[in-house]
Amino acid sequence: MAFGWIDEQAELRRRAGLVRTLRPRPAESPLLDLASNDYLGLARHPEVTEGAARAARTWGGGATGSRLVTGTTELHAELERELADFCGFEAALVFSSGYAANLAAVTALAPHGSLIVSDAGNHASLIDGCRLARGTTQVVAHSDPDAVRKALQTHDGPAVVVSDTVFSVDGDAAPLARFAEACREHGAGLVVDDAHGLGVLGDGGRGAPHATGLAGADDVVVTVTLSKSFGSQGGAVLGPARVTDHLVNAARTFIFDTGLAPAAAGAALAALRLLRREPERAARARTVASELHTRLTAAGLEAVRPDAAVVSVRAPSPEEAVLWAAECRAAGLAVGCFRPPSVPDGISRLRLTARADLSEGQIERAVRVIGETRP
Repeated sequence: MAFGWIDEQAELRRRAGLVRTLRPRPAESPLLDLASNDYLGLARHPEVTEGAARAARTWGGGATGSRLVTGTTELHAELERELADFCGFEAALVFSSGYAANLAAVTALAPHGSLIVSDAGNHASLIDGCRLARGTTQVVAHSDPDAVRKALQTHDGPAVVVSDTVFSVDGDAAPLARFAEACREHGAGLVVDDAHGLGVLGDGGRGAPHATGLAGADDVVVTVTLSKSFGSQGGAVLGPARVTDHLVNAARTFIFDTGLAPAAAGAALAALRLLRREPERAARARTVASELHTRLTAAGLEAVRPDAAVVSVRAPSPEEAVLWAAECRAAGLAVGCFRPPSVPDGISRLRLTARADLSEGQIERAVRVIGETRP
């Protein structure tokens, strides 16, 4: 029977407590949201939603084609200019998603004969980029500059080091400055995904590379998503203009994908401008994360100290993590639930995302619910 093996896989997932299901959410929910990546609370901000609506009225519902045909509007170019300026880079190139941006950056910058050194904790999109690239990939220990250095010593040709800036599972930050030092010792490039740093870290939310003095360097390329702090959709690659020009000509997820919808570009641009005016939102997101961690650990829970806005709370098993998240939901709190294979270390977690717009009362309520429903 065609696809008969799917039933076997489904049964294996069921036995391991790893079945995933879709849960459509309503437009208005009574749940306190600590599950989304809306770090700055901008997804429903009136300026952001109006930016989306205005762009759709002006440019239409879709981009109508790939970026190289009809999918580049003046709005896309405007977003790229302002995003590059905000983050401190020479140029930016917008993609239909952060996933597509990561695939583009890794595959186009790691040709045949090159070495890719990939952190063991990297996001799936970076991992898939490594798999699709023509270069050879060497996975190294998590956040270990010495391991990166040793890997680079084994290769004489072009090389690139690939890492998240803030890892999505535990919310820990990569040692970017030390990674850059290792790269420069061997003439390698550094490609980092700042999906969880943009809008949260750096001066006014300019991101982790900006905070570590790497913004604008000619050997550093940064990918970002517009779907987290900016409350929209899409992604971008930031770096030297010669790199973005190369991606225009060589990155398959840019050349063959339909451009980002104008509404998403308009929303992201509105969010960027709002963050420029209200830079305190970035610091507030970090404060909320720190407060969540402090209160959770005081309640006897095993929570990882956050470097940005992600707070993870470890669960005894995948099954208990699922039950814990469900009981939180029943008590009015939405939390993320991370289980294998989404976690590289096999440890299941509740994943909480701090939002800049959470009140002290909401923080207290979230900690109380998590503590009362613990396995």
